[in-house]
Amino acid sequence: MERGFYLLMALAIGYAAWVHWLRPSPHLDQWTTGAGTQVSAQGVQVKELEAYSGEFRILSREDYSSGTEAQFSPVDFAVGWGDMAKPEVYSQIEISQSNRWYRWHVDHAPPIPLRDIATHSANMHIIPANAEVAKALEKVKPDDMVYLQGALVEIQLDNGWHWRSSLSREDTGAGACELMRVDQVRWL
Repeated sequence: MERGFYLLMALAIGYAAWVHWLRPSPHLDQWTTGAGTQVSAQGVQVKELEAYSGEFRILSREDYSSGTEAQFSPVDFAVGWGDMAKPEVYSQIEISQSNRWYRWHVDHAPPIPLRDIATHSANMHIIPANAEVAKALEKVKPDDMVYLQGALVEIQLDNGWHWRSSLSREDTGAGACELMRVDQVRWL
């Protein structure tokens, strides 16, 4: 009897892990493209705000598996472009991520003006457009230089929850993150 109990517990734990961490997002493969396109499915409405692409240095990454946001965006990338994509610059800056926030800190004279650090780096909430893109995004690691192509989006659920991308590279603080559906990732 004891052996059966442990087997049943192992199966229950395995199923729970699959449901919460390994199962593909129910929202993958439901995207369409074109600015202004709205996609509605399973109580979810996604609105494309504008096409978005760029060459980015991955300064840091943080993976997520719980919470409403993780259903859509399983990873955040802290990214840099321009001077913030240069190893000799970003290596002098302390970079961290947690709770969907990106933070940077400099204890000494900054390698570039503080405003340039703030406006040439960002936290991007990444939404894979499909399972193939999701697999590619799992391979992206800090220090990689990647080209990302997709769209900035807004997501609304029937229960009133919503998440909207920033549309500016100049903003900082709360609400300044890009919520990006990634259609293509390519290493540079």
